[in-house]
Amino acid sequence: MSVLVSSEWLARRLKDQPENTAIIDVRFSLADPEAGRTAYEKSHIPGAVYLDLNKDLSGPVQTHGGNHPLPDINNFAEKMGEIGIDNETTVVIYDQDNDMFSARLWWLLHYAGHGHVYILDGGLASWMRQGHVTTNKIPVPEVKQFKPSVRANKVVHIDGVKERLKNGSAVLLDSRAKDRYLGKTEPLYAKAGHIPGAKNYFWKDVLDENGLWKNDKELASHFKALSKDDEIIVSCGSGVSACPNVLALKMAGYENVKLYPGSFSDWISYEENEVETDAE
Repeated sequence: MSVLVSSEWLARRLKDQPENTAIIDVRFSLADPEAGRTAYEKSHIPGAVYLDLNKDLSGPVQTHGGNHPLPDINNFAEKMGEIGIDNETTVVIYDQDNDMFSARLWWLLHYAGHGHVYILDGGLASWMRQGHVTTNKIPVPEVKQFKPSVRANKVVHIDGVKERLKNGSAVLLDSRAKDRYLGKTEPLYAKAGHIPGAKNYFWKDVLDENGLWKNDKELASHFKALSKDDEIIVSCGSGVSACPNVLALKMAGYENVKLYPGSFSDWISYEENEVETDAE
């Protein structure tokens, strides 16, 4: 089965197997970090628990490592257990629509070794459009134990990125919007532009005109300029919007795909690192 599920599929799952299903609401706004939790408390899919990008899906920000470092894996695993997830639980993640935050959690669980993680295509908006109910009741999950089995080969940190760029052994993607990639605008960081050599694949281009995920064939066409024989390292600003591209590449049949978690915000934390503002 695809890593994407429909609202109808989730509704059937909640009816037939609610005891082994965990639903996670990850709505978030970079401009207003409390907006997602506030929205969750007002209305969410029945049984859903809320996880916060900054508090639950990221580690503490330090001098280096980017604006959304990966969380400590043991702390992350403990938190998963606290919200009712063990290694056999089917996990369904949703955002307001198809935003970057659901893909971030999908990637974290995949990285931690979980094998049953899905994204609700279209998010809460699709669920509501199709007439399914919402609630403001906050669930109390049964505590379980999730034992991580980290897929360490799914990440490349800055030294590895530099080495691969130097010897040309990998392709680096930048998932941000074109204007940020070119340094024409930069709302978040002190420097504008991109890591030298990175190719621009805006993450929202993996969605169709209705905001739903493109199918496997469409994604294969989208990434056709990339070779499946190459190692592909995906970056963005801080390792969040890169995750939809990681997932899309996987759906398109690319196997050797890795995340640079710190991404551009980590790269520019080292004063000596250069940035580019030209198109590839």
